[in-house]
This record gives sequence, C-alpha cells and structure tokens, in this order.
Amino acid sequence: MFLKYRHPVGIITKNALILRDLNILKPLAEMNLVRVMISITTADESLRRVLEPRTASVSQKLKTIQTLSEAGIPAGVMMAPVIPSLTDSEILPLAKKVSEAGASSLSYTILRLNGPLAELFEHWLKTHYPDRAERILSQVKSVHGGQVADSRFGARMRGDGEIAEIIRKQFQIAKNKYFAKEEYPKLNLTLFKRLEKAGDQLSLL
Repeated sequence: MFLKYRHPVGIITKNALILRDLNILKPLAEMNLVRVMISITTADESLRRVLEPRTASVSQKLKTIQTLSEAGIPAGVMMAPVIPSLTDSEILPLAKKVSEAGASSLSYTILRLNGPLAELFEHWLKTHYPDRAERILSQVKSVHGGQVADSRFGARMRGDGEIAEIIRKQFQIAKNKYFAKEEYPKLNLTLFKRLEKAGDQLSLL
C-alpha cells in the first residue's frame, strides 16, 4: 500500500527479514519514499546472543546494511540502547563497521528501564554479568536523574550528566570520523496519492 499510494515510510528493525521486501523498497527508494534504520546494540556476537537472542546476528545485520545500500535504499544505524559500562566502549569500532558496510547515518539512544523492564534487566545482569551488575545499574541511574526509568521529554532518550555527555561526545567523534558526509535524505512528501473513494479506506479492525 505504501508503494501504491506513494506513502513515505520510515522503518526500524533489528532483523534481516526486511530484505524479503526489496522488490517494494527499491521503487520506494527511487522516489525517495523510504528510510530504513537497522537497530544494533552490540557488535560483539557473544554478547548479542545473550542480550538479544531472537534478533539477527551481527554479521547478518551488517550484510543487511550492505544489501540495502547497494540497492539504493538509505540504511542508517541506530545503536540502541547504549548500555553504560557494557556496550559504550563499542561506539567507535561499531561506527567503523557499519560505515564500511554502507550505512548512511548513525544515531543512538541510552538505556532506560521503564516499568517492569527494571526488574527483568537487573535479573539478566546478575545472571550474566554479576561482577558488573551494580556498576552498570549505578551508571544507568546517573544518566537519568538518579532513576533507572526516565520519561522526561527531550532527555529520556539521551539522558544527561557526565556519563551521558561522554557518550554524546563519543558519538560526535564517531560521526565526524566515519560519517563526515552523512547523507540521509528527507522523505518526499509531495507524491502521496489520495484514496479515490471512501470505500478504498482499509479497515483497522
């Protein structure tokens, strides 16, 4: 339907199944109607297996970026979430890898643990990284005003404080080094085709 009605669309995914839709994504990209973000938490495959076991492998994600890029489909990378004292040391090497794979942009969010996520993540940490659990939780709190959760508009995704600033600066260095000519074109909003009649409206139920 996006292609039929020339509807601009942004896609974010952690998996490689998006490549099944290349036949739709390519014509959308030719009209500047699609942008894709590949979410990558870590470039360490052993960590990825225990942190995100149901997502595509690191090599699959890099291959997905390369395939999309070679097909002319803008593919950026969202490093999300950055976990202080666990994945923040990967910012520069990850930026290098995704740039070499053809990524057109780089962005990030910092871990925040709203609702039941806090208990689940703490259990996961103490199971897999007991030696670092308290340090990681302490640093997560430090970027969110002393809490692991954060709902503050404008701050919840990037945090604030000393550690958040160090992470921000690392990303700025990474972008200057590997994405100095960052190209992520704005979506074309002029080609949208309105429905011919009210009966064409798809049901949401």
